[in-house]
Order: sequence, then C-alpha cells, then structure tokens
Amino acid sequence: MPSRRQTLALGLSGVFAPAILSTGALAQAWRPNRALRLIVPFAPGGSNDIVARIIAEPVGQILGQSVVIENRSGAGSVIGSEAAARAPADGYTLLINSAHATVPAIVARMPYNAVTDFEGVAVAGFSPHTLVVNPRVEARTAAELVTLLRANPGRYNFASAGIGSGVHLAGLVLVNRMNIQAEMVHYRGGGPGVAALVSGEAQFGTPTMASSLGQIRGGGVRVLAVLSEQRSPALPNTPSATEAGIPGVVHEEFFPITVPKGTPPEILAGLGAAFRQGIQQSAARLNELAGVTPRAGFDTSAKVMGVVREGVESYTRILRAAGVQPE
Repeated sequence: MPSRRQTLALGLSGVFAPAILSTGALAQAWRPNRALRLIVPFAPGGSNDIVARIIAEPVGQILGQSVVIENRSGAGSVIGSEAAARAPADGYTLLINSAHATVPAIVARMPYNAVTDFEGVAVAGFSPHTLVVNPRVEARTAAELVTLLRANPGRYNFASAGIGSGVHLAGLVLVNRMNIQAEMVHYRGGGPGVAALVSGEAQFGTPTMASSLGQIRGGGVRVLAVLSEQRSPALPNTPSATEAGIPGVVHEEFFPITVPKGTPPEILAGLGAAFRQGIQQSAARLNELAGVTPRAGFDTSAKVMGVVREGVESYTRILRAAGVQPE
C-alpha cells in the first residue's frame, strides 16, 4: 500500500518526542481503578499474543493497573473481535488484532464492522510475513518450492492461522500469484500453525515474523523469503520476495489496538498516550523478539482507524483481483 508506506516512512529517532512530552498529562486525565483486559483473538504463541505480552507490562506500569491478556481464539479472530466490539465502552476492554483489516475481505457475514464499531488507540508496529517450509521439504529456495508445488498439485499442506487471518490472506496471495495448488489447513492461530510446520503436519506456510522467528533461528523451520519488497533487519540474510523470485507475493501485518465504539474521549486519550509510550519503550524488544517495528504517525484515534480502513480496502482489492471471493 504505497500511501501507507509514504505516510509511515519516518524513522524511530525523534518522531516520538511529542508523544513522550504529552504522555504524562494525557495519562493523568484518566486513571483506571482496576485491571484492563487486552483481548488477543488467537491462541497463545502467535504474533498478536507475543506483541501483546511485550507491551502489556510497560503499559500497566504507566496506567498503574495490570493489563491482563485474554486469548479468545476462533473463526480467524472473529470470535474475540466480536467480544471486544460488544464489550462496555468504558476503557477496560481492548483488542489487538493484526487480522482486523483482513477479515472483512475474506469473511462474507461479519457480526461487526471492523471500522465503525471500534475506536483506535494505537498501532504497536508493522512486520512482514515469511515464507517457510518444514526442514524435510526438499526446496531450498522460494523458486524451488514453487516448482515443487506446481509438480505436485494438492499434495502439500499449507499452515494457515485461521480463516481471515493475515497468514490465510498471505497464503491466498501466494497460491494465486504463483498459480499453485495446495491443501489449506486452518489452525487456531499462528502458534499452532507454526507448530504444525515444525512437526511436519504441514509442509509450508507464510507465518508472521513474530510467530516464526524463534523457530527460524532455532532450525525448526527453514525460511525461504521475507514477504516484503526489502529485506528485514530481523532476518538480514533472507531474500525479499522480489529477490527470491516471487514478485508480488508481499504481505505485511500491522497491529492496531482498539476499543469499542463510544469510548469517551478522555479515556481514549489516556489509553492512547499510555499505549504509545509503552510501545516506544518496548521498541527494541518488539524488533528483536517479534520482528515488529513501531512507526510514528498514529497519535489520534482517527489515524489508527484510517490505516485500518485503508487496509480493508487494499486487501479486498488484492483478493478480488486474484479471484478470491469472501466465504
């Protein structure tokens, strides 16, 4: 999405300074008197779970109350997201969901509106997906994998993180752009999907950087490409999609943090300031442990929901062009 890249091309240094200066005042405008609930609509071990746990502690310290992670997986994030949308708009229930903008492009009957039923709090960062295989798969490069899959249509299993997940969308882009056929197996989140790749139950996948980085570094899976136009600092020796011979197979996830529509402005301001500061404090850990890079430019609720809206439009356009219709 060129417009988003242009908007977010700012580096980390210096751009957070205004947020730091205003955080104290904004956070003081609203102070929670009990623990907050941050819903992760996927199973533990996936990218959203990892990112949520990294930022929960500093945000809790800033607000003076614990931020409790609640994993509510199912239906490619729809179950947990619907629970968040229907929760009281009092600031105590939040949602982090990197599939928030992809689900409307894939799921035909949505029980909530991903844009109009939520208010934006912050964006925890951005991260490309990876193309990985079980180590026993013969392919050593992305081009070799495409050749192998084309020669054996339907023989190999693709590990999805659930219908509507970013992993599912990245997989659809891969199979449609590369004209390959595979059995798409939907697991209950990124963690279970990567576990299936490690065990050999599934042979290839496009997991998030956060959920796959540990297994890539440990040898549990073999990485063939990073699904971005440039190499990732987290995997500097891994070719980009273009370098790997799969141009156009590009998919980057982002982590919007939202609350139910109707949350009062003073509560939204306090949460936004606290989460932005917590994300900034966690920037090094987010990059090292999850391959996630925070970016500036999301200092209002409207800007957070703007990137969600842009994502919904972009992913829908990509999938329809590839001939994929919502189910």
